Amino acid sequence: MVTYTAPLDDIRFALNDLWGYDQTVAPLPGCEDATSDVVDAVLEEAAKLCVNELLPLNRSGDEEGCTFENGVVRTPKGFKEAYTAFIEGGWAGLSADPEYGGQGLPKTVQFIVEELICSTNLSLGIYPGLSHGAYNALELYGNDALKALFLPKLSEGTWSGTMCLTEPHCGTDLGLIRTKAIPNGATGPDGEMAYKITGTKIFISAGEHDLTENILHLVLAKLPDAPPGAKGISLFLAPKFITKSDGTLGPRNGVACGSIEHKMGIKASATCVMNFDEAEGYLVGKPHGGLRAMFAMMNTARLAVGIQGLGLAETAYQSAVAYAKERTQGRSLKGAKHPDKPADPIIVHPDVRKMLLTMRAQIEGCRALAAWIGMAVDVAERHPDEAKRQEADDLVALMTPIIKAYFTDVGFEVTNLGMQVFGGHGYIREHGMEQLVRDARIAQLYEGTNGIQALDLVGRKLPQGTGRLLRRFFHPVLAFIEDNQTNADLADYVLPLAKAFGRLQQATGWVAQQGLRDPEEAGAAASDYLRLFALTALAYTWARTAQVVLAIPEAERQAFHKAKLSTARFYMTRLLPQTSSLFAMINSGAKPVMETEEAWF
Repeated sequence: MVTYTAPLDDIRFALNDLWGYDQTVAPLPGCEDATSDVVDAVLEEAAKLCVNELLPLNRSGDEEGCTFENGVVRTPKGFKEAYTAFIEGGWAGLSADPEYGGQGLPKTVQFIVEELICSTNLSLGIYPGLSHGAYNALELYGNDALKALFLPKLSEGTWSGTMCLTEPHCGTDLGLIRTKAIPNGATGPDGEMAYKITGTKIFISAGEHDLTENILHLVLAKLPDAPPGAKGISLFLAPKFITKSDGTLGPRNGVACGSIEHKMGIKASATCVMNFDEAEGYLVGKPHGGLRAMFAMMNTARLAVGIQGLGLAETAYQSAVAYAKERTQGRSLKGAKHPDKPADPIIVHPDVRKMLLTMRAQIEGCRALAAWIGMAVDVAERHPDEAKRQEADDLVALMTPIIKAYFTDVGFEVTNLGMQVFGGHGYIREHGMEQLVRDARIAQLYEGTNGIQALDLVGRKLPQGTGRLLRRFFHPVLAFIEDNQTNADLADYVLPLAKAFGRLQQATGWVAQQGLRDPEEAGAAASDYLRLFALTALAYTWARTAQVVLAIPEAERQAFHKAKLSTARFYMTRLLPQTSSLFAMINSGAKPVMETEEAWF
């Protein structure tokens, strides 16, 4: 069994001390009642739910997995009861609009609760997680009748949602989809034209299960007059059961699960092949306008997947720390630290400490960054000033591929480090570490592989608005450096940040110039550039953390604050120097990558 306690102290620090939640989010329209005290109470209850209801099912769910028989998918023992407790507590509609039965809490709170869920039972959390993406797309692009009919059910969690995008022959390049939508001559429950949808979708998380009474499939398909490529994509809603205009369920629709995948991890999450055989569906948004709606779903999902990496990393860290304090092997290099015992705990050894500090520095840096971007999501949606909304939306767009890719890389790296701390005991099932590693691996793959995220960053986000998105990050970081570069107390934190930021600026210029000359130059640099960007972003959060802690009189600093300074110093001296090698690799260009002829592989 893994060790886990919700890291609420660190969450409070990130929200309140680092980013000023009560000054940034609480004053926004609709958030006035969601003060930090209220949020804290919500998180306390979320922690209880996750630790008491979800965590005990994590290992058994992995061992049992989902079963598939005669088109029916059954989740592991206890999942249905835990999901019922989840929706009865109102967690499914935490940030949903009160107009549709949601609680209307800030998206920042949703971000944090998702971390707690992923730390304790990622497989179970995927079911309501997919519903959030479906809810967002339908809220943004559905007509009023569709929203009135389906959003309340998604908010209460009695119905769930999916994203049906991938097909056997196409994943990232969705312009190649073959699924067709043909008008069926009838009207849907919204009074608009209904369609017959035919095609096969694969890798559909939560495509079929026994947790909810209905499943709403958001499906990408092409109309008969669709132009070629991505411009011909439309989005449709096809429910598992035909839904009448009064919200009652009719007969089974023409959509069925053909099989479920047998996977490396997240075994209690049903990953389905979904067959649509003239299934009735309703257009969401405009004809051929599915691409924008798709990105509404995928951007929500990509941020959520990044949080999955963070959540699993936290559990791995806590478990590794507990083990390192208990497991006795050898003696400290400076002599016995526990002479009353036959050996010292392995936490005395430098290599073990380096692994634990690497885990901690990455996790807490990522959590601080997630809090900043989560708050920006709320500002982008709710701020009364259009310019402020645009600035925040730009920042979220810029950081989405970074959060998705870097957080999931960190999730896999940290869970592997946790296994290393356990040694051979980590490789066997008993302690739960090998499951964390297996579960973490998928997050680097789905919702766009991390290589695709890197291409999105350099190919779309960097040039957008002639660098407008970049300025949303560069300007506050530069202002922080300039404001604090002469502060002697902060020198150990600001100077390393300034050097890394300088490398990021130079790398950005290099990628922009070389990419215009030869797109393969940008492509070859993309993954290294994303990691360089992420390491610099975390350095910014750690420098700000040091600033907050050093502002507290030394006599009043608690162990928590002292640990923050120590971890910040470790990050700046032992992890941030990676930016030097990444900068060198970026500047080596595409030739070392592309000059090898295909036949030589």
